[in-house]
Amino acid sequence: MQGIVQVYDPATGIGVALREEDHARVYLRPGSLRGSIFRRLRQGQRINFEVEEEGDRLYAHTVRIGSDGY
Repeated sequence: MQGIVQVYDPATGIGVALREEDHARVYLRPGSLRGSIFRRLRQGQRINFEVEEEGDRLYAHTVRIGSDGY
């Protein structure tokens, strides 16, 4: 899945990305970047990620960029 970072706080690891296909909010929580090349994200950055649904919220994990698998 692909989206764009709306907001990200590197101090807490919490943020929000907008899913590209329908602009649904996908939440980033502490640990979302674990295993990726990212240490922080910037507003407007395009990312790829897997989505996990918990209740009525979507959470991103396995955050990476492009087709390189990073």
